[in-house]
Amino acid sequence: MADGAGPGDGRPDPGTATDPDTTRPDTEQPDTEQPDTEPPDSEQPDTAPPETGTGQDPGPPAAALAEGAGPPLAEPRGGAASDPEAALSWSDTRQQAPGARRSRRPAGRSDVPAPLRVASEICARMLVIAAGLALMIFLVIQLRVVVIPVAIAVLLAALLAPLVQWLHDRRVPRGAATGLVMVTGLAALGGLLTLVVDTLVDGTADLIGQLTISVASLQGLVDATPFQVDVEQLGNQLLETLQDNQQTLTSGAVSTATTVGEVLAGFALCLFALIFMLYDGRRMWGFLRLLAPVGRRERVDVAGRRAFASLVGYVRATVLVAIVDATGIGLGLWITGVPLALPLTALVFVGAFIPIVGAVVTGAIAVLIALVANGLGTALIVLGVVLAVQQLESHVLQPVLLGRAVRLHPLAVALAVAAGVVIAGIVGALLAVPLLAVLTAAVRSLVAPREVAPEDVDPLRPRDGNPPAELTGRS
Repeated sequence: MADGAGPGDGRPDPGTATDPDTTRPDTEQPDTEQPDTEPPDSEQPDTAPPETGTGQDPGPPAAALAEGAGPPLAEPRGGAASDPEAALSWSDTRQQAPGARRSRRPAGRSDVPAPLRVASEICARMLVIAAGLALMIFLVIQLRVVVIPVAIAVLLAALLAPLVQWLHDRRVPRGAATGLVMVTGLAALGGLLTLVVDTLVDGTADLIGQLTISVASLQGLVDATPFQVDVEQLGNQLLETLQDNQQTLTSGAVSTATTVGEVLAGFALCLFALIFMLYDGRRMWGFLRLLAPVGRRERVDVAGRRAFASLVGYVRATVLVAIVDATGIGLGLWITGVPLALPLTALVFVGAFIPIVGAVVTGAIAVLIALVANGLGTALIVLGVVLAVQQLESHVLQPVLLGRAVRLHPLAVALAVAAGVVIAGIVGALLAVPLLAVLTAAVRSLVAPREVAPEDVDPLRPRDGNPPAELTGRS
């Protein structure tokens, strides 16, 4: 046996067979003595590698590794085959040698528990989405002079586009139909505003006279309660406050010249955008849908058509509900002789565009004016009229007029109105629910398993606002 070789150095024993065809790696042979078929030690070439200076033998011969031989066979009893240092030396050498089979190590595991890792990933994505929404809201607020007029123009286009299409279907050129609708609408709006303003100016003097007469009756009603309130003193304090702050109010009105300019600029932009939406809305949408990926462009086209159809249904139903509310409450105010009946009617009409909150606020204002001007009996009658009209709206008009075009949960509507008020005040409350209706219709179309072709969806027909049941798989 060559110098430096021994039973504990991890190399095969000369008396042990090392044929690669009969020896399998990582397989331990029975503990039996093998016949001596190798030449004597003196005839074996010394293949031991040089010492590495670490005090340990580097492992099996290179010739054995080149032939792909496996680990050494089991040593006879009493040998050093179970020496851990020798086994480690062989394992390291086998993994580093070329052509040798590598052992598979288990994949490393993270020290973070799986539930905590999943929760952190979800929170990170939610933070990114929240940051994007916050940036979008910030940009909308900064560009409100542009965004609000364009949004109002979209609402008016949803209201007037069916009329333009009706005229165009009867062989009226689209340009002429658009001009006719715009002129008629502006004339009606201008006449209504003129009538409301004139009535408000003329009725303010009558209202002040009614308030002076009603102070004594209100004082008598308050004296009948356990609360000690001087109504006349409260009225005098209100007048004194107005007189003391008259200069401040005047300077504030002067300082709002910039706001008036913004309103006029917004009105001009709204009018300009509305004309082009009515005249060339289809081509504008055709350009916008090119922003979608090619593979999803057809589904996005269908979703956009359904979203606008839902908006058409919402605006149409809201206008009809507002007309019914204003007519019913206005007749009640006129019959009972409440002053400022026409301005209050216009206020009820505008308030109907803000769901839930608008009807309550405008109805409360009408009842309060009736109480102050005409007394408790008239106020109770007006209250009964307001409640009856609102019940008719909630249980008959909205389910019948909205139908399947707009399906929104009352809680979602309330939350949308609240969020709109917080973000943009009255304008936000006015635009929150239409935006929610558009997004709901678009999402329902995009998540539907199947959809029809874009040509089969009419964006001006409210019943096309949602996919049919056979496409969504719902009964």
